[in-house]
Amino acid sequence: MWIPILVSVIVLVAAWVVGVWVTRTLRRIMRRQLKTGIDNVFNLVKTPLKLLLVSIAVSVLNHYFQNYWNMETNQLVFLLLVFIITWLGIAIIKSIKHFVLAGYDMENENNLKARKMHTQMRVFERIMIFLIVFISLAVALLSFEKIREIGLSLLASAGIAGLILGFAAQKSLSLLLAGFQIAITQPIRLEDAVIVEGEWGWIEEITLTYVVIRIWDKRRLVVPINYFIEKPFQNWTRHSAEIMGTVFIYVDYGFPVEAMREEMKRILPEIPEWDGNVNVLQVTNCTEKTMELRALVSASNSPRAWDLRVRLREELIAFLQREYPQYLPKARITLEDDNKNS
Repeated sequence: MWIPILVSVIVLVAAWVVGVWVTRTLRRIMRRQLKTGIDNVFNLVKTPLKLLLVSIAVSVLNHYFQNYWNMETNQLVFLLLVFIITWLGIAIIKSIKHFVLAGYDMENENNLKARKMHTQMRVFERIMIFLIVFISLAVALLSFEKIREIGLSLLASAGIAGLILGFAAQKSLSLLLAGFQIAITQPIRLEDAVIVEGEWGWIEEITLTYVVIRIWDKRRLVVPINYFIEKPFQNWTRHSAEIMGTVFIYVDYGFPVEAMREEMKRILPEIPEWDGNVNVLQVTNCTEKTMELRALVSASNSPRAWDLRVRLREELIAFLQREYPQYLPKARITLEDDNKNS
């Protein structure tokens, strides 16, 4: 009895040592070829890879020492192998994501390409992990004899059951397909500035079934992922992180518009959020009481555009109050003289 135990211990220790040697060798080879992202990759993969070699060794021992191990042990070895392969598959998916995204910094001013890659990799990561877990769970369950018999009996009467499951899974499948479509066509990306259901915010998270939008006042709007396929919405940073901002000022008809244009030329270079590209002041509307002035400016991204609009609005109002208070909006009333009528 002690001989199989001794052989098993030696084989398992040897498998672990081989796993350590393989991971270290791969790390040295990869570091010579690529410089970034290697440590994160191997930190995720090294443990399941070692355990995979150990589980393979256990399977080999199970085959040669069948007389010493019972059926329950064989089942446990198979489930262990399925679990470790699933773990390794998930680790490989995550390591690929870390490796690919290592060269794309979301903190850059012009981060359009980075947001595109982060969106694709995160959606594909979730889809692939879901498929790996689903297939592994199915394989593990089918290894049980009783569950396999139940599965065969269900397949034999799969006519009505298939229709019921089809209708039940229709919504889930549509969400999954919408996730694939968004990952490929990318109508939205992470940190895109969007207006959804009348709310202004930024895309914070994209999952397989829903999207989280970070509203400007720190609320979170959660919508189904197929919303962005089936309904219209506004994406202000679809082709570039740069964004335009508007400020509306209402003044009396006598106000000299050119004076405010000159003031904007003086103010904007002093505001760090302005990117130096757009500086326009126009009369965009008028009513019986006031003129509507629209100041159009640009910033490198949506948060800076918001701060730019707030700062410019304050400066223009202060300029109007200081230099031309007589042209603030007025309500004109004509009073008739009762003495003349009499």
